[in-house]
Amino acid sequence: MSVTDEKTMLKAFDRFDQQALERAMDMARETLDIEVDAMHALQRRLLGDDSVGKAVGLLLACGGRVVVSGIGKSGHIGRKIAATLASTGTPAMFVHPAEAAHGDLGMVTAQDAFIAISNSGETAELMSILPIIKRMGAPLIAMTGNPKSSLALLADVHLDVSVAKEACPLNLAPTASTTVTLALGDALAVALLDARGFKEEDFARSHPGGALGRRLLTHVRDVMRSGEAVPRVLADVPLATALLEITQKGMGMTAVVDEAGHPIGVFTDGDLRRLIERVQDFTKIVIRDVMHANPRRVRPEQLAVDAVHVMEENRINQMLVVDDEDRLVGALHIHDLTRAKVI
Repeated sequence: MSVTDEKTMLKAFDRFDQQALERAMDMARETLDIEVDAMHALQRRLLGDDSVGKAVGLLLACGGRVVVSGIGKSGHIGRKIAATLASTGTPAMFVHPAEAAHGDLGMVTAQDAFIAISNSGETAELMSILPIIKRMGAPLIAMTGNPKSSLALLADVHLDVSVAKEACPLNLAPTASTTVTLALGDALAVALLDARGFKEEDFARSHPGGALGRRLLTHVRDVMRSGEAVPRVLADVPLATALLEITQKGMGMTAVVDEAGHPIGVFTDGDLRRLIERVQDFTKIVIRDVMHANPRRVRPEQLAVDAVHVMEENRINQMLVVDDEDRLVGALHIHDLTRAKVI
């Protein structure tokens, strides 16, 4: 934190006396206590009925998408629930109820499942479109804080997200109620994820721009150097020739191959430094005599993250890439993996 920022923060604190600060801390703690209590109450309700199981069954049977809808704070929560469902193997989207009443309802089909979120269960914008949803034959799941509300009674499955009170001291601003609704949405998504057998690889396919996506979708062939960029020399060449190849290709090493192109060794910058410590005359050295035999290999179709593991375990910065017949087809440097953000 800069000196200026620290001074600004201290001035802000100076505006409050100690009693006001203590009250602020008490309010923060009470908010968390209320929301934790609301979560525990939700958990007890879930253990007491089978509504979540029924909802999961409807969503699993859905041949289309899960359409989530709500307005105001419920709408914000609905968007997050739809996003979580979509990223964990359940195709989903959010539709604003007011927009749905003016054309966006055309996005919904009879093959979809509809999740309507309203704490009161009486939201006018939602209630105006739900009769059409019902006539379509799309299953309706309601998430409300009032089991006797119009929305709850209209739904095929009602999920009770009622709370004893909001964390807001006026008991007005949606706080505890939105927290339990969001948590229940996460519970549905995770239950569906497990039921569908959703794996890390599936998650990566829907998150190609994220770190996990890069780790699980990037293969060695995507980042390896190939063709003339791969340093290689035959086993009987002088050390000077190998050093020239290392310098020209800029990988800090060269592969040593036989006449058929199979790698039989590797020589690195580190090997050269260690050689200098014990050898004075390099002119008569053949690369076969100073190379490391049986170098580490990886195949093009393997995940790049597997190559990272091998490099880390063996404390090496380069690896050779071979085909099914053990012929040299590429090379990897740790910097290549860093640039590809696999590491």
